[in-house]
Amino acid sequence: MHAKTQIIEHIEQHGAIDVAKYMEICISHYYAGRDPFGSDGDFTTAPEISQIFGELLGAWLLDKWQQIGKPQAILCEIGPGRGTLMHDILRITAKSGLPENIQIAMIETSPVLREIQAVKLASYNNITWYDSFAEIPKLPLLLVANEFFDALPIRQYVGNVERKIIVDANANLAFSPQGEVTFEDSPISLQIMGEICEHIKQYGGAGLIIDYGYSNAKHGDSLQALSKHKFISPLEKIGDADITAHVDFSALQKVARAAGMQSQISEQGNFLRSLGAELRAINLCKNASPTRQQTILSGLERLVSPAQMGSLFKVLSLYNKS
Repeated sequence: MHAKTQIIEHIEQHGAIDVAKYMEICISHYYAGRDPFGSDGDFTTAPEISQIFGELLGAWLLDKWQQIGKPQAILCEIGPGRGTLMHDILRITAKSGLPENIQIAMIETSPVLREIQAVKLASYNNITWYDSFAEIPKLPLLLVANEFFDALPIRQYVGNVERKIIVDANANLAFSPQGEVTFEDSPISLQIMGEICEHIKQYGGAGLIIDYGYSNAKHGDSLQALSKHKFISPLEKIGDADITAHVDFSALQKVARAAGMQSQISEQGNFLRSLGAELRAINLCKNASPTRQQTILSGLERLVSPAQMGSLFKVLSLYNKS
């Protein structure tokens, strides 16, 4: 059943649905049967833009693993895309001893993406796929979640009234009430964040959450949809467009602090620069062709420039207080 048909039938049987339920149905349909990434898809993520992204995240995770004594651990990625980020992390840490001392946990519900990830990571035999974070083994954790939280359902409010989706007189979906969205929240995001923090608190480890969003209290409507790299109405191409919302990093950090985690929010550009992004780009360019050099430098610019991903994207780093 198509997503729009499912939503309309649900509304007709049970009444208006909230934005969170709408997103849940749309996202389930969207990821179930497609690879949405890259120039031929609807959007492109940082690991697909430049290898530097995964290499630097891998270096950060390696450093945290060494700091906690190089234990047997879980290297977990939530929402692993095509497997590119995990591949780059494992490649850059290949000689460190990390790959031999970890179990790799991939949190992925899409059968299509699981198959793509399996091909990308075929040389590693210590990978297990899970449907949810709660299923992973109880061991020290090295976690990365890049553009995962933006796809988790949110609730929206117009004043003090929760915004919902109805079927209008023309049999189209519409928001109700009309008016300016004044507040958003995401209970499921806070729940998953709590699970992550409790795992790290109990078994040790560290994590990185990277996404587009805001780090200060913000009001307004951040619900958006992308199709073929262009923004469209969230009520268009239902189940066939990428539907997301900006991540409230301040809310995630509150959960981390309540759990006793050490945490820091950085802009992506500043975070990658602090790990040596420019130096890595220079080294990659040394023996590269002019065309390859341009690709490396333009990729770096997309990742760190405030005018591109550098400021809009935030990084929340997590680890146990020492």
